[in-house]
Amino acid sequence: MKRVAHILGLDRAIAYTVLARFWSMSAGVITLLLIARFLSPVEQGYYYTFSSLVALQVFFELGFAFVVLQMASHARADLRIEEDGTIVGNASSHERLASILQTSVRWYSVMSVVMWVILLPLGLRFFRTAHPGAAVTGWKIPWLIMASAASINLLIDPLFSFLEGCGLISQVAQMRLFQAVCASALSWTAMLLHHGLYSPPMILVGQLSCGIVWLFRRRRLVIDLLRHPAANNRISWRHEIWPFQWKIAISWLAGYLVFQIFNPVLFAYQGPVIAGRMGMSLSISNAVGVVALAWMNTKASPFGALVAQQKYHELDRVFFRTLKQSTVLLICGCGAVFSAVLFAAHLAPKFALRLLTPWAFGLLLVTAISNHIVFCEALYLRAHKQEPFLIPGIFCASTIACASYLLARYASVNAVAVGYFVGNGILGVSVATFIFLKKRQEWHAYTVVPEL
Repeated sequence: MKRVAHILGLDRAIAYTVLARFWSMSAGVITLLLIARFLSPVEQGYYYTFSSLVALQVFFELGFAFVVLQMASHARADLRIEEDGTIVGNASSHERLASILQTSVRWYSVMSVVMWVILLPLGLRFFRTAHPGAAVTGWKIPWLIMASAASINLLIDPLFSFLEGCGLISQVAQMRLFQAVCASALSWTAMLLHHGLYSPPMILVGQLSCGIVWLFRRRRLVIDLLRHPAANNRISWRHEIWPFQWKIAISWLAGYLVFQIFNPVLFAYQGPVIAGRMGMSLSISNAVGVVALAWMNTKASPFGALVAQQKYHELDRVFFRTLKQSTVLLICGCGAVFSAVLFAAHLAPKFALRLLTPWAFGLLLVTAISNHIVFCEALYLRAHKQEPFLIPGIFCASTIACASYLLARYASVNAVAVGYFVGNGILGVSVATFIFLKKRQEWHAYTVVPEL
C-alpha cells in the first residue's frame, strides 16, 4: 500500500482532497440522475445558471484568497504551529502572519456585504427578463437563499486559504470532505421533497454550516492571530499585496469569462433547456478535472515555502512528478467518463438528451485535460508571487467571451463547445506552456531536466 501511495503521489492531504473530489464526482452522478428525474429541462437550466451567476463572486474576491495563501506560506516558513494552536518561532514572522489574517478579514467583511447588495437584485432582474417565455415559478426564494449563503461563504472561505498557507493542509482537506458530504445530502433532500430549485442553495448552506463548525473548533489560533499586534511588521497593502493581487484579480475575472459565461449567455439567447444541457455537460467534464487537480492544489502552500527558501531543485522535482501523476489519472478518468456517456446513451436515451451530443461532449473532456495542465503551470509560477499569465489570460478570456456570445446568439450550443475547445484546448495551453518554460528558466537561472 505504501508503494502504491508513493507511485500515485498520495499523502494525507491529497488523500482527503481526493476523497472529497471523488465524493463530489460520485455524488454528482446521483445528482445528475435526480435532476433528470425530478427537474424539468427548463428547471435544469435554472439549476446551472444559478451557479454561474453566483460565480460572479470572483468580481468581489479579486483573487485575494490565493494571495493570502501564498503570503501566509511565505510568512510561516520560519514558524511552527502546535496542536493547541500556539505559534512558535521568529517574532517578526509571527507579526507578519497576524497582519496577513487581519488584513484579509477586513477586506472580506466589506466585500461580502457589497456582494450581497449587488448580486441579489442582479439575479432577480436577470431571471425576470432573460427568456421570459420559458420562465418557471418559485425561483425567487431559492435565489434569495443562494445569494445570501454565497455572500457569507465569501467571508469565511479566505480563512481556509489562510490556514492552508499556515500548513493545515490535511485538516482543511478533511473539512472540505465533510462539506462535500453535507452539501450533497441537503441538495438531494431538496430534490426528493420536490423542491428542486432549492437544491443549488442547499449546496452552499451545507458548505457554510460545516465551515463554521470547523472554524469554531480552531478558534484559538484564529482569535490569537486576530488579536496579535503586528507592531513594525505590518504588511503593506500597496507594496506587498496589491502588486500581486491586481494581476491575480484580472486573471480570476478572465477565468469567469472562460468557464462561467456559457450558461447565462445560452440561457438568454437559446433558453433554459439549452443552457441546462451545456451546464450538465460542463459539470461532468469539470468534475473529472477537479479530482485530478487535487494532486496539485495541495502543493500550493509547500511550493510557496520552497520558493521562499530558494529550494528550486526540490520544487521542480515535486512539481513535475505531481504533474505527471495527475495528468495520467485525468486522461484515464476522461476516457472512462466518455465511455460511460456513450453507454448511457443506449440504455437511457432520455438522459442523453440532457447532455450535448457525444462529439461535443468529447471536446469538453479534451479541453478539461488542457485546462488541467494550464492550472498546474499557473500554480507553480504563482508560488513565486508573480502572475505572468495576465496578458494571455485577458486575450483568451476576451476571445472566448466574444465567440460564445456570437455563437450562442447566431449558431448552436455545439458551436459554442467548439469555440471553447479552440480557445482553451488548443490556443490556451500552447501559450501557457511557452510562458511557463520561459519564466521557469528565467527566474531560476538554470535549466534542469526534471526527474519524473
